[in-house]
Formats: sequence, structure tokens, C-alpha cells
Amino acid sequence: MKKQKESTWLMIVRLLLAGVFIFSGLSKMIDPVASGILMDDYFISFGMGFMHPFSLTLGMLMNIAEFTLGFMLLFRIRVNLTALGFLLFMVFFFFLTAWLAVAEHLEVNYGYNLKVVKDCGCFGQAIAMSNLETFLKNVALMVVTLIVFGKRKSIPDIRLTQLGQWLFACVGAGIALFIQIYCLHNLPIIDITKSKWKTGKDMVELLVEKPAEKEMLFLYKNEEGIEKLLSMEEMETITETIPKFYEEYYFVDRIDSVITEAVKPEIAGFSMLDDQGRDFTSIYLDYNKETVYLLFMHDLDEVSKAALQSGKLTQLVAYCMDNKIDIVGITNSSPEEIKDFTEKLNYTTVNGSNSNPDEIKVLVEKQINFPIYYNPIDPVKGPFIVRDAVRSNPGLIILKNGVVSEKRAWRNF
Repeated sequence: MKKQKESTWLMIVRLLLAGVFIFSGLSKMIDPVASGILMDDYFISFGMGFMHPFSLTLGMLMNIAEFTLGFMLLFRIRVNLTALGFLLFMVFFFFLTAWLAVAEHLEVNYGYNLKVVKDCGCFGQAIAMSNLETFLKNVALMVVTLIVFGKRKSIPDIRLTQLGQWLFACVGAGIALFIQIYCLHNLPIIDITKSKWKTGKDMVELLVEKPAEKEMLFLYKNEEGIEKLLSMEEMETITETIPKFYEEYYFVDRIDSVITEAVKPEIAGFSMLDDQGRDFTSIYLDYNKETVYLLFMHDLDEVSKAALQSGKLTQLVAYCMDNKIDIVGITNSSPEEIKDFTEKLNYTTVNGSNSNPDEIKVLVEKQINFPIYYNPIDPVKGPFIVRDAVRSNPGLIILKNGVVSEKRAWRNF
């Protein structure tokens, strides 16, 4: 049966639905690590933590499916099958987001602990939506999907053979796969992450608490009970107005006067602690530090082995040492895990080298001769500060006078 010519209104509806799916898929494709994290959050929420090793792969496959469906509908590839794919896709997410909206309502209003995911991540990190907003969005998309499915026979396929159409669909899937692999091996081509560690951002202002400004005042009193409260500057010149001041007045007390209150950072929870619990944040995040290399290693157990074995880390550390540039590591792992990691890295470096003993010693010193600080994981939000700073493990952020200058994945050290 020959299909009718597609009407203008139906074409608009089709393009709208295809555009939403393409945008939704693309917003997640440019940050596949976030897709894996979100998938992992879902698994934890539904008591499927054993699926953690597959989170990234499944997240990427979901993005490919979503983008490819939008691509196929946009170019009218196998419309009958594509419309069915849209319907199945939307039915699944319609009921999923309905549950999320109800579960969040029960948590907020009735005290249930359902560990519900608060952001479904439908548009990656480009657009944040509550679960209720996401459900209402899916209600509207379901209506549009039903229209396209019901009118699918009125939408003609593109003028290609069946093989040509499948090959064309593979082009869409290939684009989705290529973008994700590129962003996974490097960094997102567009930084839409929730992280504040973006090029040009002033991290001193965002992360470092400004201490209160205080003035020391000194209280003096004479035999007649007359008191004088003097600042340091006034004490230096008081004898000009009262020549025998220090003979007539005696010291009573020191009073600290607060000029300006302490200002808390915009982002709370970031710290760079050593094994003694001392915080070095204000030392390295400082306007007076010309250049600082921050090496983010999210979880030391998951740091890329390829990065450690490629020699790029060794070269980076050697470069910083030769040029007197501060380089420090930041991780969510505990001090004990940092110690084990360092010792293991030493052992791997020594035993994996064909160099003579003197060269091995220099190699080891250059590989690990930098401090690694830890940032305790937020008990509610998780390891969001370190994990979201740079989408590479390890990843590098270069600060120039406290401002983010560059971000690099380990392959681009």
C-alpha cells in the first residue's frame, strides 16, 4: 500500500519529536562518564549495585539508542520500525519517571527512604529537571509519540533501498559512538558538567573560605579608672599626645575586634587534607600562586592503569620538577589507600623498568615525588567535588593565580 504524502502539521510534529531525542542523546553523549554515573545511581536506587561494572557501557548504549532513534525519525528511515521504537522507549520511561515522581513525593512528604534518584538526567547535565517536571515532560512527549505512531503510515520512508536505509541508520549510530569515545578518551567537547572547575573560573572565590578580618585593640587603665582602648598604630604614637602614657597607664587586656565577618565559600566541602588532617586548600588555591598543577585521581582503585603505565604521568611530574611548578594530587581515597597506592606505584615503576639502578631511582623519584591530598566524601552528595572536577581519571587542571587555565585528560598530558 502506497503511503500518503506527509502533511505539514505531521512533519512539524515528527521533526519536533526527532529534535528532542537528538538533543537529549547529544547532551548525554558529550559527557558519557556522567551517563555512567547516572546509570550507577539508578542501579543503587533499585538495589542492583552488582551492575556497577556495566554502568558506563549501558549508559553509552542508551545514548546511542536515543540519538539513533531521533536520527532515523528525522530522515524518515524505516518509519514503521522507528515509530515502534519510539513507542517502546517512551512507554518504559513514562512509567519509570512516574514512579520517580511518586517516590520522591513519598520521601519528601511522608518520610519514606526509597533512595530515589533526584534527577533523571534526561538531558544530561545541560538541563536540570525535577522528577515531577520530567514526568510532565514525558506526558507531553508520549502524546506526540502516539500521534507519530498512529500516523506512521502517512510518513513516507526516505527514497533508499532497505539496505541503504539500514546503512544510513548505522551512520547515525556511528556518529553517536564516535562522539562518546572521543569525549571518553579526552574530555567533553562542551563542558556542561555541574562542576564549577571550568576554564576561566576563579576557584579561590568559589572554594576557599575568606577568614574574618580582625583588629587587635589593647585596653589600658590609669589609677583614676580612666580607660583607653588603643590599636597597634595608636600605641606607636600615643606618647606624642600623652608623653608619660606608659608610666601613668597599665595594660589590662587585649581585645580582638572583628572588622569583617568570615565569608564561607560558594561550594562547601572541598578540602586538601594530609594524613595528619591538615588542610592545604588555601596554600595551593591562592592568587599569589602563579601556576599550580592539580592532578585529580577520583578513586585510586579506579585510576587508569594505562595512564600509570604509559609514562605520561612520569613525564608530567618530571616537567613540573624541572620547571619548579607545584604539582599535587587530589583524591577521594583515604590516607591509608594513598600510602598503599604510592608504594604499589613505586614497586611497579622499579620492577617494570629496564634502566640501570641509578636511572630507576630517578624515575621513581620523579613519578611519585608530589603530595597527594584527600577530600573526604560528602555523606549525602557523594564524591561529587573530585569526581566532577575533570572527566578523566587521572585528569589535570592547571591553575594560574587561582583561576582555571586548562583542563586535560591524561592522554593529553
